Amino acid sequence: MKVHVLQHVPFEDIGGMADWLAGQGAEIGYTRFYEKAEFEPPRLPDPAGLDLVIAMGGPMSVNDEAELPWLVAEKAFVRAVVARGVPMLGVCLGAQLIANALGARVYRNPVKEIGWFPVRAEAGPAEVFRFPEEARVFHWHGETFDLPAGAVRLARSAVCENQAFQLGRNVVGLQFHLETTPESAGAMLEHGRDELVEAPYIQDAASVRAEPAATYAANNALMAQLLVYLTGRA
Repeated sequence: MKVHVLQHVPFEDIGGMADWLAGQGAEIGYTRFYEKAEFEPPRLPDPAGLDLVIAMGGPMSVNDEAELPWLVAEKAFVRAVVARGVPMLGVCLGAQLIANALGARVYRNPVKEIGWFPVRAEAGPAEVFRFPEEARVFHWHGETFDLPAGAVRLARSAVCENQAFQLGRNVVGLQFHLETTPESAGAMLEHGRDELVEAPYIQDAASVRAEPAATYAANNALMAQLLVYLTGRA
C-alpha cells in the first residue's frame, strides 16, 4: 500500500493514523512543504502509483498563493488525485485544500474553534461514510469552506456548518482532527499558544490537556474506520 502525505508544518503530522497505516504495511512518502525553498517547485508523485493521499493541516490559508506559490502546484496535484480516483483524505487545511482546488470558496469562519467540541452527523445518502450522531473531536481552525460541487455534508458543529464532507466514494474532508494524540495536541498548543485567547469556542491549554485518554482513543478508532472505508482495506 503506497500512501503519500502532504505535510505543511512539522507539528501537524499523521498522529494516530500511523498505527493503522503500520498495520497495513504501508509505504509512506511525504511532500514536506516547509522544508523547501520559498520558490522551489514542490516534489509531488504521480497519482497513478498511489493507494491513498492524506493532506494534513497547517496555520496558513489556501488563499495565500501570492506568499506561498507552492499552493498552486499542490492544488493541481489534488485535482489530479481526485480525477484519477485515488482515495484522498483532507484534514483541516487539507479539507480546505480539496474544497478550494475543486472550485469552492474558503473564508474566515464567524468564530474560531480551538479545543474539544462536539460535531453532529448529517443525514445523507446510504453510501456515504457515517459518523456517530454526536462525537467530541479536536478542532483548531479559523477558516471554513463552501462544499465543492457534488459533495455531501457529513457533519456540522454549532458554529461551523461544514465540518466534514464526502465527494464520490473515496474523497473525504474533515475540518477537525480525528488523528489527534496527546503528543500532537501538545505540539499544536506549543506552536499556537498566541491563538488561545478567551472566547466561547477556544479552550485554554489546561482544558485541552485535561481531555481523558478515552476521547483520544475514540477519535483514533473513528479515523481508522474512515481509512478502512476510503481504502477498502480492513
